[in-house]
Parts: sequence; structure tokens; C-alpha cells
Amino acid sequence: MSDLQYKVVVGLEIHVQLCTKSKMFCGCAVEFGAEPNSRVCPVCLGMPGVLPVMNRLAVEYAILAGLALNCRIARRTKWDRKSYYYPDLPKNYQISQYDLPLSAEGYIEIPLDDGRTKKIRITRAHLEEDAGKNLHAEGNYSQVDLNRTGTPLLEIVTEPDMSSAAEVRALAVELQRIVRYLGVSEADMQKGHMRFEPNVNLIITRGGRQYKTPIVEVKNLNSFRSLERSVEYEIGRQIDEFLETGRTLEIGNKSTRGWDDVREITVLQREKEEAHDYRYFPDPDLVPVEVDEAWLAEIQSRLCELPLARQRRFAEEYGLSAYDAGVLTAERETADFFDQAVRAGGEPKRVCNLLTQVGMKLANEKGGGIARLGPSTQAVAELAKMIDDGTVNATAAGTIFAEMVATGKNPAALADELNLVQKSDAGELEAMVDEVLAANAEAVADVRSGGKKAGKARGFLLGQVMQRTKGQANPKVVSEILGKKLG
Repeated sequence: MSDLQYKVVVGLEIHVQLCTKSKMFCGCAVEFGAEPNSRVCPVCLGMPGVLPVMNRLAVEYAILAGLALNCRIARRTKWDRKSYYYPDLPKNYQISQYDLPLSAEGYIEIPLDDGRTKKIRITRAHLEEDAGKNLHAEGNYSQVDLNRTGTPLLEIVTEPDMSSAAEVRALAVELQRIVRYLGVSEADMQKGHMRFEPNVNLIITRGGRQYKTPIVEVKNLNSFRSLERSVEYEIGRQIDEFLETGRTLEIGNKSTRGWDDVREITVLQREKEEAHDYRYFPDPDLVPVEVDEAWLAEIQSRLCELPLARQRRFAEEYGLSAYDAGVLTAERETADFFDQAVRAGGEPKRVCNLLTQVGMKLANEKGGGIARLGPSTQAVAELAKMIDDGTVNATAAGTIFAEMVATGKNPAALADELNLVQKSDAGELEAMVDEVLAANAEAVADVRSGGKKAGKARGFLLGQVMQRTKGQANPKVVSEILGKKLG
């Protein structure tokens, strides 16, 4: 195997459930966790004689996502019937888009581990209706829940531009951030709002010749972990299969495999269908969609600053680390809150520490976001200023933030009420420093000697002053007084 080299080639299909209140072609509610088969009607059950009616908001959400993915938006598109016979879609076809997708020819930027970004091309992003859910938990038979049937689904297809499992994961994470920022999907993978299907194969070079392994599509992955691990496993499996059988793309069909999360392996499901197997044809019950300039401009006005661009800005404009900027921009509400607190006068790094070290912990405990904790951006900015001007220390500020959430009081009032205001009166602190120096002659001598013990002794003396003031002395002022006294 020493002369074998390979390149990983991965394209990704992503299904994103749009967060409309009703389904794509009927008025049934979209509701996760409802009693099975309780959110259905004659339209989504495929009864004879019923007619679908298009959900306008779903189309607008799909266009908004296409714009965020830098796609060309089709001015005219249509609906097609994709024929297949499975129990989770009772009318025996899915309404989808075939040759005229709503969005095409775009790209998404993903962050790489070395700080650079990479563009992954988007082939298309089209609208379709979701299928129901087959259940296999009861005995030796299957059940079907059709509540999800007809839910608006945005299918995003990338070009095979990813060359590692890490890049595939990065794209999935970035796409989740984008659709959440736009408000077009909750993108909760535990509820099936986002599902991933990587298409993986290898270009192998051996003995001066190049070979391509058969493409494998891994179906219905609903976590970043399973997505990344399935691609990693498939890379190793395809290398082993090539070495054992010599099977290449020319002599092997594309296949689909499932991911066994317990054994962490992919399992063969079936040979892949081609487009002609689905017998696409225009849906005769739905009119084409015409997107005029006014409608497109109105949808475009809903675009916001996207997460990766905002992450870059936070690092460049506010001097935050890449890690802090990434944490703050993970959710739009948090990023908005941070931005507004800084604009209200809070020093960026101080505000960042308050939100990431205290606010997020409190928000997790309450099961909501930082913006819903209660304190205003102005109050958080005021608390950050109090740390900067030495009114309170960082530890006290954390206590005050928690009390702001619990009581709704302003930070200055809480600092007084909780006796957390730092002592900065030089005259009062100087007297305490004199007492500490008089009581610790040996430490004073160590500092003045300038030897190895000087730094430790100085820290000890500072600690003694802080102890006498029960932590309320401003350490900066104490340090300055010690400097003058000790030379």
C-alpha cells in the first residue's frame, strides 16, 4: 500500500425542514410530537380528486435561503411529480422540482482549521414536500406516521468540493447557522429538521494509474457526529474494498448505505436509482411560480449579516479571538445582544466575558437564550463599564449579573446592596498597606532584595491587603501603593 495515494471527494445533499405553520400544499399544521396521523387531511393523504395549493411563505423562505447561499434565483420555475412507491407517501409520488430548481449556481464559505475559508459550490436548492415516517419499533411489523407528509422541505445539493470529513462537518455546521440566522428553519436535528446525505468516493493513484471508487450515498444522517464519522468510515472502507477487489466506478454502480450508530459502520441498503427511475413529469395540478423583481427585492430586504461574516467582523472590529467570535455568533440572538451591548458603551472583551462565562450558563439553566434572560443590553454595558473603571472586580460582576437576572435590578444598585463595590480610596488603602508591611517584615525584605523570592513575596503582600478588605480593595490601586512603598 506504500505506493497508493488517494484524494477524498464528497458532495452533500441536505434536507432542511422550513418552519412554516402549515404544510407545503395543504392547511395541516406542522407540529413535531403530535399524536401520530393527527395532522393529516385528504390532500396530504393523497385522496382521489383533491387539489394542492402552494404555501407562499415556504417559497419565500426557500428564495431567502437561496440568496444567502449566493444562488441565482429562477424567475420562473415549476413543480414536478417524482414517482416512487413507499408507504410514507400515500399518493405514490412526491411533489418536487426537477429541471427548473428555484435556486442554482451558488456557493457557501466554510471555515477551515488553519483560519482560512473555502468556497463549496452549491449546485441547486429546490423545494419539495417531505415524506412521512416509517416506524419499526413494534413487533415484526412496521407502522407509518403521516404527520410529517407534505411538510415544506428545502433540498440543497453541493458540488463534490469537500475533501475531508472535517470539511463536511464544517459545511453542515455553517449551513445550520445560516438557516437559523435567516429564521427559515429551527434546524433542530433531534426533531429531523436537518438531515444529511453525503456522497463519498475516492480518486486513487497507484502504480502511475488513477482509479475512482464507486460513489456511496450514506442516507438520513441527523447529527454532526454521525455525519463526520460515517464519512471517515466510508473512506477507510472504500480503500479496503479497492485493495481487495479492484472495484472501480466504471464497473460498480452507485449505492446507498445506512449508518449503524452503535457499530459505527455503514451498511449496504440498495443500488441507487437514476433520475429516469423516478419518471419525473410536470405536476398538472400546480401552476408555475413566477418571481418578479418587486417580490424578489422584498425577500432580499430580509437578508441579515450572515454568521461567518459577522464572526470575521467581531474578530477584526472588536479584537476578539476566533474562538470567542465563533461562540458569540453561534446563535443570532446572542450575536445581536453582544453587538448592541458594545454599541451601548461596553468594552467588547468585557461584554464577551460576561456573556460567555456567566450569561450563557444562566441561559442554559433556564432553557432559553441570553436575550431572554431579562437584563437589557444597556444594563450589561453598564456592568462592563463598572469592571473597567474599577467599581467592581470580574468575580463580583458575575454575581451581580446573576442577581440582575433574578431581580431585574440595575447593576449599580446591586453592587451597593451586595456590598461588592471595590475600595479605591488611596488614603484608606494606604493605611491598610502600612499595617500589612509592618506585620510582614520578612516578605518586605524579600521584595526589596530583588531576588528569586521577590515576585512571590510581593504577591503575598497584595493578598494580605485583599484579605483584610474581604476582597473589596481595588487590586490595581493596592499594587500601585505597594510599588511606591517598596520601591
